[in-house]
Amino acid sequence: MNRKKIGIGLLILLFAIQLIRIDKTNPPLELSQDFIAIENPEPEIAQMIKDACYDCHSHKTSYPWYSNVAPVSWMLKSHIKGGRQHLNYSMWASYSDKEKEHHYQEMKEVIELKRMPMKSYTFMHSKAKLSESQKASLLDWFQSKI
Repeated sequence: MNRKKIGIGLLILLFAIQLIRIDKTNPPLELSQDFIAIENPEPEIAQMIKDACYDCHSHKTSYPWYSNVAPVSWMLKSHIKGGRQHLNYSMWASYSDKEKEHHYQEMKEVIELKRMPMKSYTFMHSKAKLSESQKASLLDWFQSKI
């Protein structure tokens, strides 16, 4: 088989997979369950958490334009599903005190280790990039909650 046929086949496949759409429906929100409503951080802290964390770790996901392009959309949906399973700010009230403390420890750790927000996310979402002073503010605030 020559390269031209392979190329045409791959293009057809690329177009065909666009028909497989992801579900972009966010679960219903109960503001009384939400992290920001419960923990009431100062506005700057709340905004940093919303900008850097909420798209993947809450029911307030804003899907970007590239969520319409397979297979990137599939990877994005998988990241969101995993993020919500690990920590869901929209379900903060459902966590026990011990779980909340554990989540605060983890939030501190992932920022210290520069694992979150993910580079692949901040590449397309400049609001999610945290400066060193913003990271320090978040770390101090998380530590105050432990």
